[in-house]
Order: sequence, then structure tokens, then C-alpha cells
Amino acid sequence: MKKIMNQAENYTDEMLQGIYAVHKDRVKCAAGDLRCYCTAEKVPGKVAIITGGGNGHLPLFLGYVGKGMLDGCGVGGVFQSPSGKQIYNIAKEVEDGAGVLFLYGNYTGDIMVFDDAAERLDMDDIETASIVGADDVNSSEDVNVRRGVAGIFFMYKAAGAKAVEMGNLEEVLAAAQKAKDNTRTVGFALTPCIIPEKGKPNFELGENEMAMGMGIHGEPGVWNGPLKTSAEIAKESLDTILKDMPLAEGDEVALLVNGLGSTPLDEQYILTNDAINYLKEKGVSVYRSWVGEYATSMEMAGASISVCKVDDELKKWFDAPVDTPFYTQN
Repeated sequence: MKKIMNQAENYTDEMLQGIYAVHKDRVKCAAGDLRCYCTAEKVPGKVAIITGGGNGHLPLFLGYVGKGMLDGCGVGGVFQSPSGKQIYNIAKEVEDGAGVLFLYGNYTGDIMVFDDAAERLDMDDIETASIVGADDVNSSEDVNVRRGVAGIFFMYKAAGAKAVEMGNLEEVLAAAQKAKDNTRTVGFALTPCIIPEKGKPNFELGENEMAMGMGIHGEPGVWNGPLKTSAEIAKESLDTILKDMPLAEGDEVALLVNGLGSTPLDEQYILTNDAINYLKEKGVSVYRSWVGEYATSMEMAGASISVCKVDDELKKWFDAPVDTPFYTQN
């Protein structure tokens, strides 16, 4: 294991200390807890949107806390959930009269944590609503148990933009739901990653082998086999998405090609070009594309492709300005 760190057990907290030191004018911690990550500026009367999950996926989850997106994030250890008390403390810090939307990935530990926080807030007469991202098509045929991966970015954008419009809690939840209903993701891994406190790869792949459908924590995919070309990967990924979410000729989509941590931008753009060309063959046009690292898995090599079918309302939300320490859109 070669990592730039001190003690493995301090990995997450020392990372957070660095972020607070660099961005002290924009983010802060609540209740004296580094892992209660909050925006420095709350807006009175705006629905507060809070996410959370394990560290190791930067810029997911905390990277989207800021103007136009989220208000707080509970940060767990690497691939570990935060606590319900931490989510509660974040909510108490950022909520200002319009309630709280919990928006996070569909993982059992996280669900328990956010449910616990919601119960605590209910005792304080603070209204909450919850929604989980569940966009990973290859993780299950059952949409209710699918993993939440990079496609949650579109949910953050839609909900964040609606909250800025001063929509009420029900309306902000509906915006997130609309993005969720129209988003699908397929991912693949080329190499494993190493969790600092374990010090060894979380799975194994052969020299010229890839894993289609691998999860961002190393969950098994749908097949392991010889490395395919970019065009072949794009075609298989999009065919899987289009089988689950059929698109008609003339439809428009937003496209997110996400690197998992060690995939060069060069390769991400090759994959993006192949995805755009394949969608074009299907008569589907790409309204807007995002390329880069949006939901990583430590230093895992690989990528994911997310597609969101858009209409005028989603376009407006996706085009809305955003300003966070990790992501800016004018």
C-alpha cells in the first residue's frame, strides 16, 4: 500500500482538517465534530438538503455542499456510514424553518442512520423527508434495492436548484424524485482499490481483466472477463441502460461519465465520445455532458456512465448555477 497519509486510523479526520483549512470561508463543522460537514451560509426559509455516507468517494458526498446544491453532509470512515447523531447535529445547524430533505445512497447502513436522525428531528418538531439514489442498473432488477452511485449527482442538481427557487419540502422532494425516475447508471472496474485501514486490495482482477457492474465498494458485478474496447464498453453499458429505461428517437438526455479514481481524463473523454456517438445512432441527443470524477472509489480504475432523460424542467435545474469548493457551474 502506497498512500500519502500518516496513521491509517486518522485518514478521514486528517483529510477533513485539510478541507476545512483550505475552504474555511465556505464550510464548517457542526457540534465540534469534523464529520458534521456544513455550508458556512444557510439561507432562511430554504429547504435544507443533507446527504451523507462513507469517505473514499470524493467529491461524493461532501463535495456537493455549497450554493445551489446541498447544505450538509455526514462523513463516515472509508466506506462506512456516519452516525444518526451526526446527521441530526448537521440538520440542527443548517435547517432554518423550511424542513430537511435527506438525500443519500441506497445502502442499508445509511438508511438506518438517516431514519434515526429523522426520528430525533421529529421530536424537535422539524419536518423531514427522505429519498435514496438507486441508479445502478446492474446491481439488481429490483429498482427498490439498487445501489445509489454517480447518478445521485443529477438528484443533487435537481433538488438543489428547486430549493434555491424556494420550493417547499414537498416540491424539493418531487424534484429529486423526478431526476431519480429518469436516471440510470452502469459502471465497471479495471483495478481494485485499497482501504487504508485494511492495507490490501478489496478484490482481485487479472492483468487484462475487467469487471462489468462492479460496485463502488467492490461489490461483485455481472461478469469478469477480458478488457473490452471503449466503444464496446459504451455499447454494453448503454444497451443495459436502454433496456431498463427505453428512450425514443428524438429524446434528449444528460450524460455523466464518471472516473472512479485512477482513470485518466484522456480515457474518460474517449469513452464519452463513444457514448455520445452510440446514443446518436439510436436517435437520442445529448443535451449536456459532464466528464470527470464525481463519485470515486479511492484509487480504483474504471468508470461509470449515467444517463438522465431530460425535459425543459430538468434542463433548467441542470443548468442552474452551483458554487461549492469541489464543483462550480456558472
